[in-house]
Amino acid sequence: MVGALSREHKKIERYMLFSEVAKQLSFTQAAETLGISRGYLSDQIKHLEKEIGTPLLIRSTRNVMLTSEGQRFLEGMENIRSSLLELERSVQHERRALEGTLRITAPNLFSQRYLQDICHAFRKQHPGIRFSIDSSYTNYDLMQSNFDLAFRATNTPPQNMVAKALLSYQHPCCASPEYLTTFGTPRTPKDLAQHHCLSRPSQHTWRFKSGEVPIKGWIELNDNYALKQLALQGRGIIRLPEYFIDREVESGKLVKVLEREKIRGQKIFIIHPQQIRQSARLRAFIDFTQAWFAKHNNRGKNA
Repeated sequence: MVGALSREHKKIERYMLFSEVAKQLSFTQAAETLGISRGYLSDQIKHLEKEIGTPLLIRSTRNVMLTSEGQRFLEGMENIRSSLLELERSVQHERRALEGTLRITAPNLFSQRYLQDICHAFRKQHPGIRFSIDSSYTNYDLMQSNFDLAFRATNTPPQNMVAKALLSYQHPCCASPEYLTTFGTPRTPKDLAQHHCLSRPSQHTWRFKSGEVPIKGWIELNDNYALKQLALQGRGIIRLPEYFIDREVESGKLVKVLEREKIRGQKIFIIHPQQIRQSARLRAFIDFTQAWFAKHNNRGKNA
């Protein structure tokens, strides 16, 4: 493997040496420009011509001329030089100023609670960045879609992706102090049979450490934000992701119940495909997001 790489490197060197001779049409001047001996330069061009099987230069005692093959070879080398220069400029530009669009898919509640703020804060540092966000609960295949990354609630992130845990959370039951004053505080999951449990239309049971219990309420809604508003108005007990009701709990507007019956929660992961050359804007956003949650989690521990 090392020998093969060495031969490739030598071949590329000969291409570059030929390009300089072809531009100056002089071995002596090309050698001076390159800082090598004329003899070494001449030998390398001969090796190159032998490798490709055709003469590239017509040599005489007075001057050097290009063969037709040499002319085409020079044009090809100029194209390569131009491409390399453009690549270098592109990388340098992206390093200096992050620009372009980041395409993200994330759960709706996570997007409302965190992602919009994270994107806004990141864009303050990098005004050239735009965001295109799919806020839903669809688990897109990132290998088949055009998303740069996903935020996903799971305990088993996909094995073919890079997955980094950001946040652990549970689904506590909670209600407003007014509701609990009026209807009482449930002490066991079975007590929920006497309460208004507000949930999504497809949700007819809640699972606890001691088992699963049926629930019922006066309304079903497929909008978690609306469910939280109803709970704040004292109209029932809800069970939503902890990160979506944490500020209301902290302020005392909602109170957690049945805390001893908590079950294993989930984690939010940031997920993206394996990439050999990750774009600077994606790398910067991932680093920023991890730092943002590290600060948030530490603040929560110290609260």
